[in-house]
Amino acid sequence: MGFFNGLWDFISSSPKKFLFLVVSGFMIIWFIFDDYGILKRIRMEAEHRMLLERHREEQMRIVDNEQRIKNAFHRDSIEKAAREKYNFRKEGETLYIIRSK
Repeated sequence: MGFFNGLWDFISSSPKKFLFLVVSGFMIIWFIFDDYGILKRIRMEAEHRMLLERHREEQMRIVDNEQRIKNAFHRDSIEKAAREKYNFRKEGETLYIIRSK
């Protein structure tokens, strides 16, 4: 009961100060938790960084694939692909397949 009496005394002695504190508290909470508030902004920035990193990785994959397509018509690259992907071998060669766990 003493707390409420003290609070009431504070409100009745300086209502402008109390109103200023309530409005300030409301604005601070609004700036933090609003749809365009600080927390939302932080989440959006983190998602933006993640998407930029994914974009860089995909761009690197595109460049790598374009390079592989350019070299796809060379005899050596066709032979390399057949050996690595399909386990082909030349006559007289022994094929060893090593798989990692």
